[in-house]
Amino acid sequence: MSRPVSRVLTLLELLQTGGVRTVADLSGRLGVAERTVRRYVDHLVDLDIPVESVRGRHGGYRLAPGHRMPPLMLTDDEALAVLLGLVAGRRTGLTAAAGTAGETASAKVRRVLPERLRRRLDAVLDSVAFTAPPAGSAAVPETGVLLTVADAVRGHRPVSFRYRGGRRGEDGAGGAGGAGGAGGGERTVYPYGLVAHAGRWYVTGRDLSAGADRTFRLDRVAGARILPGTFEPPDGPDPAERVLTSLATAPYRHAVTVWVRGTAEEVRTRLPGSVAVVAAEEESWSRVEIRAERLDWLPGVLASLDLPFAVERPNELRVLVAEFANRLADSARRTTRDG
Repeated sequence: MSRPVSRVLTLLELLQTGGVRTVADLSGRLGVAERTVRRYVDHLVDLDIPVESVRGRHGGYRLAPGHRMPPLMLTDDEALAVLLGLVAGRRTGLTAAAGTAGETASAKVRRVLPERLRRRLDAVLDSVAFTAPPAGSAAVPETGVLLTVADAVRGHRPVSFRYRGGRRGEDGAGGAGGAGGAGGGERTVYPYGLVAHAGRWYVTGRDLSAGADRTFRLDRVAGARILPGTFEPPDGPDPAERVLTSLATAPYRHAVTVWVRGTAEEVRTRLPGSVAVVAAEEESWSRVEIRAERLDWLPGVLASLDLPFAVERPNELRVLVAEFANRLADSARRTTRDG
């Protein structure tokens, strides 16, 4: 696409956002002179797109009120954002009240996308598994990285990329010494699947550079490219379960083992898979393994289970649980705010 045509289309995108856009604003955003902006507007008018000129101190250009553009003009980033939002809302139940509107909206967006982009976005949607919703600020991967890795997942193709590792325990996955021990550097991976978990994107697969399964954060991936050849994904846990297990078993400072009276299913409904792994179940007790950088948050979590438990290790956790219990007992005896 020639540069003038590309800028005319960009001008149309800016006008579609609504309101009056001044010539100076459009000039700055397009990187052209104001005279050129007026010429681009004339091009749009010649295409029967009703661009109105608004006079006055705050004048400029706008699309005629009520005008509806027949095709959607979305960049790769915008199309990915729209479709992911619709799919995530449907899979997590956020848009359940809208009935089938989310599905019909997704279908309409797909119909007006170029075939090349539609295939790549479908690869993302077919490959991704959603777990917990964002708990804080999201870590956004590059669109090109996400699309490339999704293509590799769907086609069972190896992928190579540069990876930037993180601090131990920073997020539980993909950092140096984090889940699966995925350090930084050049990696060649057989990708099993994409997972969106708690505001972050992960790819899990076989790291050929290390000869072991690994989990990588996609916002730390750059320069992703698909390599020749194919591979056969292994049997076993699905990608979401692999990521959650990787997060829960990351080599943090403390290795905690707790026995909880209850079935494995009961315990799993109370402890998310990204925090704890139910390692065994014996005679109505379940052995739970947790990795943590700090122990001070665990007594409250264990108390919230509302099930009997016994701390196998470490000894420091037993002390913290006893201190927590004493504080609760003191609060239960207190009848006023004094003391």
